[in-house]
Amino acid sequence: MNITLNRTQQKERMTNLMSKFVSLVSYKLPDDVENKLKELSEEESNPLAKIIYETMFKNQDLAFELKRPSCQDTGVLQFFVKCGENFPLIGQLEKILKNSVYKSTQETPLRHNTVETFDEYNTGENIGDGSPSIFWEIEEDSDKVEIYTYMAGGGCTLPGVATVLMPGEGYEGVVKFVLDRMTSYGVNACPPLLIGVGVGTSVETAAMNSKKALMRPVGSQNENQNAAKMETLLEDGINAIGLGPQGLKGAKSVMGVNVVNTARHPSTIGVAVNTGCWSHRRGKIVFDSNLDYVIETHEGVTL
Repeated sequence: MNITLNRTQQKERMTNLMSKFVSLVSYKLPDDVENKLKELSEEESNPLAKIIYETMFKNQDLAFELKRPSCQDTGVLQFFVKCGENFPLIGQLEKILKNSVYKSTQETPLRHNTVETFDEYNTGENIGDGSPSIFWEIEEDSDKVEIYTYMAGGGCTLPGVATVLMPGEGYEGVVKFVLDRMTSYGVNACPPLLIGVGVGTSVETAAMNSKKALMRPVGSQNENQNAAKMETLLEDGINAIGLGPQGLKGAKSVMGVNVVNTARHPSTIGVAVNTGCWSHRRGKIVFDSNLDYVIETHEGVTL
């Protein structure tokens, strides 16, 4: 974009682009999720599971054709932002993201999912106290911004769970915690699932790690060899439960297991689990200082 814009025009341009991107995320799955679902479908032998996958693919085709959300629960919008300290709209970014959610809610449209707690009224805007959720990282010596946009559904990601284990429980305790959650709740979260496991020092650090894990590409591995081994073991274990697509039995229950870990206190092991349903609606967009953008999760798509 070669035309120089003033601050008001910059904000308007970014709001419009982010609104379109939110809409895109609602009706078009990211490439890695689409590819994995096709792979799981081809590996499936259960006749009912085969039919369910065919229905999923038809649903996605119609959503993209009609430009309408692929699931009626468009969730609560969550943004995971890595913003360069020199990005020109760093101070306005929170307002831009909120306005983009409102604009997309009206134009896509998105279901109204923001209810003010205790007052018990739906704002009708998908905007409220603390909603959408925006999680920040600031990057030194950068003038770009990376934004993961995620629709956290009420049946999958939002009912996450976290706890703190005593060190004597070890990493076996982490595995037990995850498997207990999958056997008791996994069927309700619309499998096959992307499982985000967070390990850290407390419930809040583990919970944030588990959300970051859901932003990682399907099929990626943790850089730590031990954590990567846990990912594989958990994937095998959860698949053995036999949930299958939509919980109606099948060979595979998950698209994958992603573990994100940070350092911990010697006396605690924080662990959290979040799940992304088969319609794992997330996308990553990167803006430079001129507000030119690249969409990294949806190849060949423009706004």
